Order: sequence, then structure tokens, then C-alpha cells
Amino acid sequence: MNALLGLLPFRGSSQTALLVDGPNLLRSELAFDLESVRTELSPRKLDVARVYLDHHAPPALLEAVETNGMEAVTTSGDVDVKMAVDAALYASEGFDVVLATRDADFKPALEAANAEGVKTTVVAVDDCFSAALDSVADEVLLLD
Repeated sequence: MNALLGLLPFRGSSQTALLVDGPNLLRSELAFDLESVRTELSPRKLDVARVYLDHHAPPALLEAVETNGMEAVTTSGDVDVKMAVDAALYASEGFDVVLATRDADFKPALEAANAEGVKTTVVAVDDCFSAALDSVADEVLLLD
């Protein structure tokens, strides 16, 4: 749980940004699908829903992202860096931040969001979920 909870109250944001780590979660060996994420997060209103992908993402995956009402963000660089920077930027604008990932590389982004006083949530699957994320996020939702 967030160590700052007692010191820094949530801003009470009415805006939420969902950022999905595509290369880490949208894998055939994981039981993760975008529709399940939306279902798990309801009734929250998602003001931003982005799936981060590398430039090798197949057209069928890009179409699936758009079919689920999300924006595909492709990058030729490191997907993690782009997603972490965006998470910090959304938090600085007062958005609650929901990261769908299992990667401990996002711990600093969650810490930055916590420092802004916004609510942080991690959505993941049980397989290989990082305990480091669990220790920083205000809330963890594990999908079956």
C-alpha cells in the first residue's frame, strides 16, 4: 500500500488514465484481454485508454485495440519508457493512473504518480506479477 496515504490525500480526481503495456501483457501465453480490463475497471469512467505497442505490432492487434475503444500508441523506441513518461505526465495533470502491466520497471512511474497525490492502480495477471508494483500501488486488480 502507498506509504504516503496517511500524509497526502488523493486529489479526488474525476479523470482516469488507463495505460496498457502491450508487449508485456498481450501475449498468447497470458490470459489477458482488453475487454476484461474494461470490465474489471467499470464503473470507472476512463478518460484516456491507451495501449502501448512497438512498431512491429501486427495490423490485427492494432485493429483489436481500436475495436475495444482504446488508442494504440506505437513507438520505435522503448515502450516502457514512453508509457512511464506518459503515466507521470497524466499524474501531474491530476489524472488517477491505472497501469496494466506486470513489469517492475514501472515502479518509479507509480511512485511519481503517488507523489502527485493521485490514486494508482495496477491491473495484471497472476503469472509473473511483480511484488514491487504491489508494494507501491494503491490498488492491485489481478485478472483471472
